Amino acid sequence: MEIKLNINGIDKLIDVKPHEFLVEVLRENGYLGVKKGCETGNCGLCTILIDDQPILSCSYLAVRAVGKKIETIEGLQEEATEIGAHLVDEGVDQCGYCSPGLVMNIIGMRRELENPTPEEARHYLTNNLCRCTGYVGQYRAIKRILGVAENDESC
Repeated sequence: MEIKLNINGIDKLIDVKPHEFLVEVLRENGYLGVKKGCETGNCGLCTILIDDQPILSCSYLAVRAVGKKIETIEGLQEEATEIGAHLVDEGVDQCGYCSPGLVMNIIGMRRELENPTPEEARHYLTNNLCRCTGYVGQYRAIKRILGVAENDESC
């Protein structure tokens, strides 16, 4: 079936199967920043934004995205580059496989929450599995990105 999706501000007609997940549709259409990992909604590699909210595209049917604003890391390069620089500064760029999903979650957090608490920041990371870091550097980077005071050790 053919559906109309708005991806990174561009309307596209895409042929999909009724049972096809958005991660597959996006990757098949060249959005390779959307990574595949667990395919069960547990690792966060496939995180994208739908109507400014981070979602796991491996468990989101493509047909549900009709009429919604889909954003991938390819469409958010300026924000992604800024956030990526903070991650690199904190040493959390080791293999980089989880980085696109993490960056998308941070962008979603910035858009959704004003002055997030450390608990809210941790909540956003719960769906981002990283096997290279201990998450401490990620928390430090998030604190810098969001402007949390350096002496705040809670995050």
